[in-house]
Amino acid sequence: MIIRLLTLPITGPLGGIVWLGKKIQEQVDTEVDDKENLSKKLLALQLAFDMGEVSEEDFEEQEEELLLAIQAAEEEMLKEEE
Repeated sequence: MIIRLLTLPITGPLGGIVWLGKKIQEQVDTEVDDKENLSKKLLALQLAFDMGEVSEEDFEEQEEELLLAIQAAEEEMLKEEE
């Protein structure tokens, strides 16, 4: 107990840095997953269009929305890296 109190000025900030690193990693993983999910949705939409399940008008509208969402996710990742 006494050793823990004596080392607290050193271990306390290190623990905070480790915690912060874990939170940053969780956020990055979430954003990468979001981008991957959007890409999978885009691929599924393309397949549905190729199979004739989606009209060309619906395809173009949904494709544009997904591409904009992917672009926004990429821009957000770039902002956080800076």
